[in-house]
Amino acid sequence: MTQASSILAAFAAALGGFIALSLAMDRHHEDAFGRGRSPGRWRRPLQGAGSALLLLSLAACLAAQGAVIGWVLWFGALTAAALCTVLVAGYAAKHAAAIGVAAASLAMPCLALALLR
Repeated sequence: MTQASSILAAFAAALGGFIALSLAMDRHHEDAFGRGRSPGRWRRPLQGAGSALLLLSLAACLAAQGAVIGWVLWFGALTAAALCTVLVAGYAAKHAAAIGVAAASLAMPCLALALLR
């Protein structure tokens, strides 16, 4: 896996993770799916998926760059993904779920290649 694809995989997984975690919150869930709706029974699965995607992002960074540089790369990917999540939540809340699914779907093949090599 090239460095560019590992960075893309880490960013996409982190973005999907942050969006999943944000949709597990009442405020952001209501913004995305309408007032009066809460995540309800989807709260725990969204939290689990978000945490798993963030851990997979870390694993991709560590696999691509090693233990020292991998952590720095991961913090950079988290920073960029958090900024994008804030922008999505603020300006495109209705599309947050679709963006999160697209990001996670993009990350999965790249992560599989990174972790299996």
